[in-house]
Amino acid sequence: MAVPFAAADGLVRVYPADAPTGAGLVWAHGGGFAHGDLDMPEAHAVAETLAATGTTVISVDYRLVGPGCRYPAPSDDIVTAWSWAVSNAPTLGIEVGKLAIGGASAGANLVTGATLRLLHDGAPVRAALAVLAYPTLLAVQPAPGADLRAALDADPVADRFDRTVVREMYEGFVGGPVDEAPLYVVPGIALPEEVMGFPPTLMINGDVDELRVSGEVFAATLQRAGVSVDVSSEPGTTHGHLNRPAETAASASLTRIAAALAALPDFLPRTETTKDMS
Repeated sequence: MAVPFAAADGLVRVYPADAPTGAGLVWAHGGGFAHGDLDMPEAHAVAETLAATGTTVISVDYRLVGPGCRYPAPSDDIVTAWSWAVSNAPTLGIEVGKLAIGGASAGANLVTGATLRLLHDGAPVRAALAVLAYPTLLAVQPAPGADLRAALDADPVADRFDRTVVREMYEGFVGGPVDEAPLYVVPGIALPEEVMGFPPTLMINGDVDELRVSGEVFAATLQRAGVSVDVSSEPGTTHGHLNRPAETAASASLTRIAAALAALPDFLPRTETTKDMS
């Protein structure tokens, strides 16, 4: 049963593990920074599923961007939720060394930026694992490779994140031009030296999804920095498959995420990708 915690000022909803392994996950849903809530499948169904496999999930009800709410407010909420989870880990039955952070789509952006903030600020506890589901990490993303471009052309419904749409999404996040947006807004621009110390990362991208390009850029940067990364695309998926829990692909991705969390603190990602990053 999910439990709201007033101690976190209403910011989080906790899903206690059915049979705790000591693992915990601070999780942020997607929604283009401006949409989504704790009851959407990408938040609620994901949290329930992972809690049933032994991980206590802290789902974050971060502020949505709009008039009067821009960066850094949502990022601040992720940092606050992380700090709260660390402080309350013993009460929640979580071993701090098994506490992970993750999110989907824009939520994956927020947790990536917040993790870099915490890293650069010298936070005493580093996440044991970062789980990034089909993240958006660049405001100006490179053109997709030929194979992905052909797949997008063949599925116009999936082809909904062109450069203009993505730039406008980030402009809404920062409330203005993105050309000088900070690293914590567009982690995909990071240099290898700026991500050293980032936690081991499990990244599951959408297959026919233009946002996949930004995830692969960031994964390559992590690899150059010596960070352990398992990056792949879930076959046959378009963007947001965790928000469609009836799909077989959602179950497949959650099974992989659950296995990685169950393996903490010894999660060792593959060094090779399972899908060509082109």
